[in-house]
Amino acid sequence: MLLSVQDLAVSFRVGKVNGNVERAGAVKGVTFDVPQNSTVALVGESGSGKSVTAMSIVGLLPENAECSGSVLWKQHELLASSADQLRAVRGREIACVFQDPMQSLNPVMTVGAQLVEPLRTHLGMNRRVARDRAIELLDEVGLPEPARRFDSYPHELSGGQQQRVMIAMALGCEPKLLIADEPTTALDVTVQRQILNLLASLKSARGMSLLFISHDLGLVGEIADHVVVMRHGEVREQGSTERIFSSPADNYTKALLACRPTLQDHVARLRVIDDHMRDAVAARPTAKPKDPEAPVVLEVRSLAKSFWSPRGLFRKSEFKAVRDVSFTLRKGHTLGVVGESGSGKTTMGLSLLRLHEPSAGQVIFDGQDLLTLTDRQRQVMRRRIQIVFQNPYASLNPRFTVGRTLVEPMEIHGIGKDLAAREARALDLLLRVGLDPSAFGKYPHEFSGGQRQRIAIARCLTLDPEVIVLDEAVSALDVSVQAQVLNLLKDLQDAFGFAYVFISHDLAVVRFMSDEVLVMKDGVVVEQASTETLLAAPKAAYTQALLAAIPRGAASVRS
Repeated sequence: MLLSVQDLAVSFRVGKVNGNVERAGAVKGVTFDVPQNSTVALVGESGSGKSVTAMSIVGLLPENAECSGSVLWKQHELLASSADQLRAVRGREIACVFQDPMQSLNPVMTVGAQLVEPLRTHLGMNRRVARDRAIELLDEVGLPEPARRFDSYPHELSGGQQQRVMIAMALGCEPKLLIADEPTTALDVTVQRQILNLLASLKSARGMSLLFISHDLGLVGEIADHVVVMRHGEVREQGSTERIFSSPADNYTKALLACRPTLQDHVARLRVIDDHMRDAVAARPTAKPKDPEAPVVLEVRSLAKSFWSPRGLFRKSEFKAVRDVSFTLRKGHTLGVVGESGSGKTTMGLSLLRLHEPSAGQVIFDGQDLLTLTDRQRQVMRRRIQIVFQNPYASLNPRFTVGRTLVEPMEIHGIGKDLAAREARALDLLLRVGLDPSAFGKYPHEFSGGQRQRIAIARCLTLDPEVIVLDEAVSALDVSVQAQVLNLLKDLQDAFGFAYVFISHDLAVVRFMSDEVLVMKDGVVVEQASTETLLAAPKAAYTQALLAAIPRGAASVRS
């Protein structure tokens, strides 16, 4: 056995109460094995203990962590190893790839310098040999023009390319175990597919094992041989991938499998974790058709946006991010906008609100072209068109309480007769988005990602908008939390008649939310149709590729 984890427990010292050390348990009695040349997946929601378990294996937990149990690496106990012994194992025999490559890569060092460092440290290569080997690794992980990319900085690469660099760094010393901690969570489905295929091919070619950490069972079903399902620091069940997918024994496993939207069923609501934990078996209602004659609230005509960059002393280079985008949006309807990173989705959404100033086109709202309004007119109109951003951690002011976050927009736009009325409205909105009124006096850092996104949605609702642009608003969330937020958005639309522009790279999520889909590539609309028509018979090869890249679990894995 390559790696054996037995009865692992991890707790963190969080302070003292009456002179006694207070501890918070994160992992409780976790046991699993990783055989040679196999892939084992740790699956669960945020806070389930997946990453803590993995980081305890290589001694990367903070100083206030306390571990017990056993972690045997080739029959050697890692929990009892010294810092020097662990450093000799890390990178050389066990390597890690983390979720966010931009946080893991040094922004002031070139890609090549970061690749060369472990090769010289662990393998003793000289600079020339290490450089040649680094370029070979970049080529092996499929990075185009590896010799040129060697001298690039991380910010000059896309998210998928950055993740390939991280994988190349991890593979440099030819480890026997690669720990991949949510390596595809923030990536487009097509790039996600490329990374999964890359990991599978590298595992096969090198004969190494893979410990793959994810919250998405549909994803791990395509790469894992064995699945360990965790919740609240405990293993709920584990078994072969085929068995977990065909006959899951635990309600929590069933919930993780069921709460992700699919391309097959068009339901009105997604079942969430609590439904399954209560063993609720009520059928999910079928989505009701929208009124095709609902009034048009937004009409976009030939929208375009270019960015200019200096090229020499007297010339500029034009980058056409959005070109000739047109659509209409009716009250109570949702337009899904789909495409990979760089397709122009977000630029188009920001241009609608003039957060990017469009280069050409018209955005007709309530009979007025938003692109011709004065600053004062635009301020009045902006309260009627709002946006929810992708990252709930970055879109809330960390120094504002939730109450201040919700009250401030109402003060700016003169909503509510006084502070008491605004606070009462803010408390009501917290209830509507599924948060306790006690959240009013708390700060953003006291909430999970899903809760923060609910706060961002509540802030948006304070202004009574008619159109809401949702820019990848659920892509950073666990599938279980994602289901809750998607259900919330549907409920709010039914209650208030909002029109949504729903921007996403995930066609399964767009299928659940949208009445019409607009597919973008390189700033151009390559296909536009009703959701049912587009999914049943996609015409563009690009749309077909997006559909083919969606994880489908164990059913599509084994060849």
